[in-house]
Amino acid sequence: MTETTDQLPATISKDSPARQRLWPVWLLALIALALAIALALWSWQQWNNQQAVQQALANLQQDTSQLEDLYGDRGSQQSQRLQSLEQKLAAQRELIATQQRQIDHNARELLEAGNRTRTDWLLAEAEYLLRIANQRLMIEKDIRGALSALQAADEVLNESDDIGVYPVRQQLAREILALKGISGVDRTGLYLQLEAAIDSIHQLTDQALINAQAPGFIAEDGGGSADTDSDANALTQGWDAFKSTLKQVVVVRRLDEPVKPLLSPDQSAYARLNLQLMLEEAEMAVLRGNQPLFERALAKARNTIDSWYDASNTRVLALSETLTELAGRNVDPTLPDISKSLDLLKERLAGRLQADNTDDSGTKNNGGTEGNGGDDS
Repeated sequence: MTETTDQLPATISKDSPARQRLWPVWLLALIALALAIALALWSWQQWNNQQAVQQALANLQQDTSQLEDLYGDRGSQQSQRLQSLEQKLAAQRELIATQQRQIDHNARELLEAGNRTRTDWLLAEAEYLLRIANQRLMIEKDIRGALSALQAADEVLNESDDIGVYPVRQQLAREILALKGISGVDRTGLYLQLEAAIDSIHQLTDQALINAQAPGFIAEDGGGSADTDSDANALTQGWDAFKSTLKQVVVVRRLDEPVKPLLSPDQSAYARLNLQLMLEEAEMAVLRGNQPLFERALAKARNTIDSWYDASNTRVLALSETLTELAGRNVDPTLPDISKSLDLLKERLAGRLQADNTDDSGTKNNGGTEGNGGDDS
């Protein structure tokens, strides 16, 4: 039994396990949490700094672009100013060159004018007067002005001592006689008469446009529709009232005569305006010397008066008689040709110029020959 007991394994004592220590873990967790919070705060601060830096960079870029635009605009403005100054400078240079050429031309003209004689100046003045006469007659159709210019040119030619102007004065005498044989046209008087006719049109009343023969026209009875005499009886008054009423209701028209309708206020204004335009057309024809247009305008005006106006009206009658009188006027008489004297004077001036050039060239040749002879001697 003892041997058996010694051979059994030893018994192990069961002690209670020791209590685990957790405070280091908590300490490490707190430290990690603190580090995480600090790292988060540091990261947030760095992110804010980065955003601020990016915003500052964006502001700097915007300011830089604005400065570039400002400098670019100033540069373009300066280039434009420089270009405008260059253009002005070129214009000034061109103006100076033009003035210089004009001065040179005037100097040459003065030098040439010094060589001209009094006869040359008189012939030039006569040529100018003849040009004025042709312009007055052909363009303005001013017979009096052309005649005065021709007479003045003849007086100037008379003062010159050039025998070669005899054919010119002979032709001038013919042209002056031809102009004197033309009856002058008083364009101013005709124009003023037409203006007076236009004023008389504006003075016409609507009654002048009413024709007593027109349908629907009711002549007013100056004595009244009823008899106001004290001895008129009731039967006579009733009969007069019945006739007056019947005249207003029943209108008798004659079919064998042309009917002229009454004009409304708008139509009467249109008739006045139409007649005024016709007379203004006649005025234009007077100023231009257009005889067909003058006659046509007055014919249309007279037809308008006969068609739309009452011939018994004194103003209408006076206007019609005035237009009839004006229609017989001639505003475009046949004008003679006065350009032959100018052509003859031009030929004379060309001959004198050619003769002067020949004399100058002969003088130069003679001077050169004498100079050569002196050298030979």
